[in-house]
Amino acid sequence: MTDTKKKKNDNIEQIAPEAIPAHIAIIPDGNRRWARAHGLPIGAGHKKGIDVFKQIVEHCGNIGVKYLTFYAFSSENNKRSEAEVSELMSLLLYFLKNSDRELGKGRKKVRIRVIGRREGLSDELCEAIDVVEEKTKNNTGITVLICINYGGRDEIVDCVRSVAKKVEEGSLKSSDIDTALVCSSMYSGDIPSPDILIRSSGEKRISNFLLWGLAYTEFFFPEMYWPDFTPKDLDDIIIEFSKRNRRFGV
Repeated sequence: MTDTKKKKNDNIEQIAPEAIPAHIAIIPDGNRRWARAHGLPIGAGHKKGIDVFKQIVEHCGNIGVKYLTFYAFSSENNKRSEAEVSELMSLLLYFLKNSDRELGKGRKKVRIRVIGRREGLSDELCEAIDVVEEKTKNNTGITVLICINYGGRDEIVDCVRSVAKKVEEGSLKSSDIDTALVCSSMYSGDIPSPDILIRSSGEKRISNFLLWGLAYTEFFFPEMYWPDFTPKDLDDIIIEFSKRNRRFGV
């Protein structure tokens, strides 16, 4: 009897809509280790990782998540081999250029934004980013932020530069600088901070990701590699999240 009751309660369908997190951030760790464990080339791990990302986007849209931020390529990832960087960029380019087909039947509900520095990205990739952002800007189901050439410290530096420039120009007083202004000056703008951070593969660090936005985020570190992550795993995390008491420092 106890097992049956527990099974019923531990079901995403039992979670009240207001308890579904508005914003989930993901560090999809473990693509390379997954590939090695399966005797496959590194690129196969990244390709599988993108397939999982598409499943999670669709699932998040279906259950009512409003924002999903995905750490696709960090600024530090540029230190990897030229071949791996080139292959990963090609996969991201293909996804962005073919988002209608890649996102399937839920594509009309997905708004895509890409955040991170454009310096160092190819002209073709930058153009694809502009096109997909424009094409999806009026979609209202779920906003997906894809971080490409992104670093949390870079984001804070660029925010400070933006605010300092306004002060220099006289359009802003230093006394006007507050938390709301800083938030709106970040890459993500007025999008609310993540409720949940998920980092797969069991690694317990944030690796220069959303340093400002993660101030009161709940962290989850599932052990499986990202290519093995499923919508059911996400449901389990959301169920656990619904049981946590978020006090926000109070």
